[in-house]
Amino acid sequence: MTGDLRDRVAFVTGSSRGIGQAAAWAMAEAGADVIVHYNKFEEGAHATAHGVEDRGRRALIVQANLEDPEQIDRAFIRIDEAFGRLDIYMANAAATAFKPGLEMRPHHYHRTFSLIVESLLLTVQRAVPLMTRGGRPGRIITVSGHGTTFTLPNYGSLGSAKGAVETWTRYWAYELGPMNITVNCLSPGVIDTDSARYYLQDRFPRLEEAATRATPLRRLGRPEDVARAAVMLASDAAGFITGQVLRVDGGISLTSGPFEEIRD
Repeated sequence: MTGDLRDRVAFVTGSSRGIGQAAAWAMAEAGADVIVHYNKFEEGAHATAHGVEDRGRRALIVQANLEDPEQIDRAFIRIDEAFGRLDIYMANAAATAFKPGLEMRPHHYHRTFSLIVESLLLTVQRAVPLMTRGGRPGRIITVSGHGTTFTLPNYGSLGSAKGAVETWTRYWAYELGPMNITVNCLSPGVIDTDSARYYLQDRFPRLEEAATRATPLRRLGRPEDVARAAVMLASDAAGFITGQVLRVDGGISLTSGPFEEIRD
């Protein structure tokens, strides 16, 4: 059954807001218990957990700076102690400095890749042993973005990190397939989130207008659009899909896109 996640355990990083929060709620709605992760936004994590519990499922909150391998270890120890297994892992957490390449300093670049790429390697290494317990299929979902294909203003560091995530998605799919674990990537288009508004600042209304015109479905994406796709990839309906990048963009990648209008 599409979207049936009953009695499964899901871990969504960066789930105190935006796409991660929507994914946590959608997975709970589909029947999964959810581990809610945050780094600094504790209030948002508690709001996410309350939403999971309001949907009749169990929530566990874990705090971890995913740039720190020891904190990653501690998070997975808590998951093991609380649930003893993991069925779904969605690697959603991301952050960067939105700067032109010529202004990027090593610490900006290193932090972006540490949080997005290195943490993916380390968290998958910790998730897989929990996924191979009990004979259930495992599901790993990564999150990329429009900036891996289209050049966006001041987006080079994040776009290149997300490009690495897409590559790792394919390699993990190949390596983990014999363990009955699928690995797929969601690539959202222009999604109306706090992160998008922070990135664009006062240019967001211009992008909203331009993106709506450029999108065949004539609206911006919502976190819930990406969340529903995540539930599908986590379900048995996607059991023979692996190593793929699924665009959740309303068709904006079919057009030339709106970004030229906000470069200045």
